[in-house]
Amino acid sequence: MRLLRLLPQIRSSRRSSATKTVRAGRQGVQAVRVITMPWRVLGFALGTSLVVVLALGPRLTSVAGAEAAGDAPPSAAPTSLQCGTVASTILGRSVSYCVALPADYNSSTTTRYPTLYYLHGLFEHERSWGDRGGQQILNGLLESGQAGEFLVVCPDGGKSFYVNSFDGKERYEDFFVKEFVPSIDRMYRTRAEPAARGLSGDSMGGYGALHLGMRHPDLFGSVSAQSAALLPKFPDPLPTEGRWGFYARVLSGPFGSPLNETYFDANNPLILAEHPEQFSGLKLYFDCGDHDRYGFQEGNELLDRELTEKHVPHEFHLREGDHGWSYLSQYMKYSLLFQWHCFEQAGHPAGARASKSQPEGRTR
Repeated sequence: MRLLRLLPQIRSSRRSSATKTVRAGRQGVQAVRVITMPWRVLGFALGTSLVVVLALGPRLTSVAGAEAAGDAPPSAAPTSLQCGTVASTILGRSVSYCVALPADYNSSTTTRYPTLYYLHGLFEHERSWGDRGGQQILNGLLESGQAGEFLVVCPDGGKSFYVNSFDGKERYEDFFVKEFVPSIDRMYRTRAEPAARGLSGDSMGGYGALHLGMRHPDLFGSVSAQSAALLPKFPDPLPTEGRWGFYARVLSGPFGSPLNETYFDANNPLILAEHPEQFSGLKLYFDCGDHDRYGFQEGNELLDRELTEKHVPHEFHLREGDHGWSYLSQYMKYSLLFQWHCFEQAGHPAGARASKSQPEGRTR
């Protein structure tokens, strides 16, 4: 299997390659690679790292070292969280959600806003993003003038991995694209166009964001995934205990029990990435901790290598850290800023604010 052949290359390069950005430019592809080396190699020179920049094109569109046109937005007041439900015929039940609304949403009655759909991780729910610090991070970016206003919509995804289940009983993907997104567009003043819709998420939600974005680029223009639950391969036989036993139990709902690997592969972003022509134009950002407790950095590095080999514009960072909200509290801001700048490039509705520059995504 092609994915397996790439794994030894990833392991051999992990010590040197910390951060990579690949972007499309008018003249070709631009890559930025940050390589961290022991200071002794530099002969006790000042500093502790060597940065190598490979520039093959002029256009900068990512969080890492880009500057966007326009004036920096003035600071904005904090968002407010509103929660409700969407009735689903497909699922046969109502699905809870929360949405973070800009402070001026009720007063600026003609303004339409870009929308970011944030997909939570396993064992979380629609309120987790607000309760655990995501809304606070967004408010900080707004108040400091680093980002402009957009809606953040957080649906309850249960343990679905945001796919249609193998047994057909939980068609979450169909619900999301056919019922949930249209419902949000009807209930709120969104900009109902792909370039003004983004997907983001962490862990299971990172998997879901990549999966839904790659499969539905007609609905979504940008994806940012953090600590995405990407698994490059399964042991044969699949253990019933330990980490892999845990994976098998978690995946049994959406992907069958015993695990149907054919169905898993059909939904796996690592496999979907082998056909980039099917999501051409989708703007991609993803990062992962270098000490992710579930080992998801291996799958994220594999996705980076796949996209690089196929010359797909994307941004990837392997950052210092673990998994969960200890990681997100440090780095979620880069994902949100990536989305804001994608929305900026798509144009602004009346009253929207534009920022001048974006901070560099760093690996410490």
